[in-house]
Amino acid sequence: MVNRRKFIKASALSSMALSFGKVAACNSQSFPVKGKAVVISTWDAGLRANKAAWEVLKDGGRALDAVEKGVMVTENEQNCCVGLGANPDRDGFVTLDACIMDEFSNCGSVAFLERIKHPVSVARRVMEKTPHVMLVGSGAQQFAVAEGFPLEEQKLSPDAQKNYDNWLKKSEYKPPAINVESKQGHGPFAPYKLENGEWNHDTIGMIAMDANGNLSGSCTTSGAGFKMRGRLGDSPIIGAGLFVDNEVGACTATGQGEDVIRVAGSHTVVELMRQGLSPEKACKTAIERIMRIKGEKAKDIQVGFLAVNKKGEVGAFAIHKGFSYAIKTNSVEEMVNSKYIME
Repeated sequence: MVNRRKFIKASALSSMALSFGKVAACNSQSFPVKGKAVVISTWDAGLRANKAAWEVLKDGGRALDAVEKGVMVTENEQNCCVGLGANPDRDGFVTLDACIMDEFSNCGSVAFLERIKHPVSVARRVMEKTPHVMLVGSGAQQFAVAEGFPLEEQKLSPDAQKNYDNWLKKSEYKPPAINVESKQGHGPFAPYKLENGEWNHDTIGMIAMDANGNLSGSCTTSGAGFKMRGRLGDSPIIGAGLFVDNEVGACTATGQGEDVIRVAGSHTVVELMRQGLSPEKACKTAIERIMRIKGEKAKDIQVGFLAVNKKGEVGAFAIHKGFSYAIKTNSVEEMVNSKYIME
């Protein structure tokens, strides 16, 4: 017999999704890659990042090395999304966050880090050379310099400078009001759709399984553009923006970090996979949990989860249409559109 409470909750969620718009039809499939090394990462930047990660994996290298080398490519790129050239906070400063986690549950993280080009590598040093998990602010910078990372001059990319100049005209600080018709957002909390049809986002999360079947993950970001100084999202938080359990699987998140943190998003997805759910179903269930919490406000935010289980099966799910991820194996290299709840 169906549990009455569960039936009521499920019905309420379905009604809420339908009231916002037609529930999306299945538009992609879980991607089984059993017995093979695989690397997956969020958004289109993942295509370039995956190539660097694959250079490690193709020769039997460790997943941990792959996920560091992969996202370093994105950190190197001068754009408005990730790295030192990215959108600044509302005071004009670029602050970077990153974390990394290996197959032994070792993890490291840095947050509110300024003038260091590769926060993911600093996060790995925190993991490997300190008794701590997270260093922040000036302490993280001091540690990075002591480890030989050079202090860089901040120089916004042309796109980031233009974005910041436009933002200063009104200096509005609020979450995006996503127009359900156009999927265009306004405000600092990416991702939202730009006029050219591309999605603005500020994070890359990467997960890899190596030839030995071991998992590792990384996540690096410049945080929400034009955020309040000191704001911290989910990306550097183990269990929110990234979580790896080598017995079960791994997950990374993108979107409005405040709402990923609310449900310990990546950890939740991994625990749902532990209970037997597929990666896609686990991601969907976590998205539904956020939607129950947010209610009507769910139409104004975007969150996406991307996961792989120990079998090498990949899946993703998002609130809105538009979240995509890159996958690379020995025989496959492509972008995949995530399934989603709300049209």
